[in-house]
Amino acid sequence: MGLGDLVSMLKARQRLKKHKQLQTIELKIRMDCEGCERKVKKALESIKDVSTVEIEPKQKKVTVTGYIEQAKLIKKLEYKTGKKVEPWPYVPYDVIPHPYAPGAYDKKAPPGYVRNVIVDPAAAPLARASSLEENYSSAFSDENPNACVVM
Repeated sequence: MGLGDLVSMLKARQRLKKHKQLQTIELKIRMDCEGCERKVKKALESIKDVSTVEIEPKQKKVTVTGYIEQAKLIKKLEYKTGKKVEPWPYVPYDVIPHPYAPGAYDKKAPPGYVRNVIVDPAAAPLARASSLEENYSSAFSDENPNACVVM
């Protein structure tokens, strides 16, 4: 194995790069007017690895599909627009076991959505009740026909 073989192996290894995965990224960006919406859309379309852009201005939500990582996209979008960009923090309320527990319920969330407390356990410890806690709370529930009627 000579020096030429070693150089050709290194060049071959450089050519074998991992292909990026196509992914859908949801972001929260404050957009007050149509001008802000256009600015965000233009900035996203100018980024190289972005395939499609969907903007929902009433929910302040942007859905991006492309071959780009979420952290890189957020950094580039913040630089190009000058706006605060964060990952979409909400999920549909039927996904969370206790959607109206303190920490999960958010007044600023769009209708039908609550804060995603499953991903961030420190955000709302009350939203993830154990089975024992669930049994105690259902014992005094109005929806349980066999509930305690002492009250």
